[in-house]
Amino acid sequence: MMKAELEAIAQKMVSDGKGILAADESTSTIKKRFDAIGVESTEDNRRDYRELMFRADAMQEYISGVILFDETIRQKAKDGTPLVTLIEQAGSIPGIKVDAGAKPMALFPGETITEGLDGLGGRLKEYYDLGARFAKWRAVIDIGAGIPTPGAVAANAHALARYAALCQEAGIVPIVEPEVLMDGDHGIERCYEVTEYVLKVVFSELYLQRVCLEGMVLKPNMIVPGKKARTQASVAEVAEKTVRVLKSTVPAAVPGIAFLSGGQSDEDATAHLDAMVKLGSLPWKLTYSYGRALQAAPQKAWSGKAENVAAAQAAFTHRARMNSLAALGQWSSEQEKKKAA
Repeated sequence: MMKAELEAIAQKMVSDGKGILAADESTSTIKKRFDAIGVESTEDNRRDYRELMFRADAMQEYISGVILFDETIRQKAKDGTPLVTLIEQAGSIPGIKVDAGAKPMALFPGETITEGLDGLGGRLKEYYDLGARFAKWRAVIDIGAGIPTPGAVAANAHALARYAALCQEAGIVPIVEPEVLMDGDHGIERCYEVTEYVLKVVFSELYLQRVCLEGMVLKPNMIVPGKKARTQASVAEVAEKTVRVLKSTVPAAVPGIAFLSGGQSDEDATAHLDAMVKLGSLPWKLTYSYGRALQAAPQKAWSGKAENVAAAQAAFTHRARMNSLAALGQWSSEQEKKKAA
């Protein structure tokens, strides 16, 4: 694929007021989500749940792309329509999670390396034929006593860069996701320090692997204190520190940054994004690539019952609308009270 086509797809992924739905939960992860709402995690239930989102009004209005799991990209709706086709009909771009998960890293206690590079070139060709035009690979960086180490950061950054290069060779836009976890009791300054280091190493590796920055999307964490930290941060502080670290590490050539929610509450993830956009004077688009922060409300509303589909779609559309407003810098907490009709 020509560079111009990759750039066009990346630009569409970060269209004004639109974001990316992360519906790429593995079978084990979505089972945990379904267990919490009392729904059995069968293939049909997983399909029905994702189908209700892909048929929701939110798709056309607020969602630029959908990250799928291997099972989902092959599934068909109840009426026989491929789920990929539903996404395309809504004007959204199908994407695919391609990593094989974070595994313990040999000789690096407490740290992980994301696997999945073996055979990735062939899998990307198959996913392209199935309709995927972008992909996602998540590197996981934990903060703790003596970690992260330079060795683990370097290994994960190299894997991200090799993945990104393989994607672009296959005509697929890579989402590059180096997630510094918000688990632990570290303060916001420690999160800033680690994230700055990780992003500098990641972009150095992307350069070495000849990745076209204009044809990728970055999916980073926000700068937040650990969940167990004694002192939590204000929305304004999170926004200021996140924008500051991105300005110091992310080249202007990158078309957009689609944040992960990382375990934040629905409203916190929305408020932080809105505050960042309102700071203005940014060289790249800011938007969202949320999983739980978009799906927690519709999952609860649905609870596995066909009669709840409309309510679940309304909940999904409301959350997507709130994040769309945030991506435009037009959100306010008052709008949270105005549920979608």
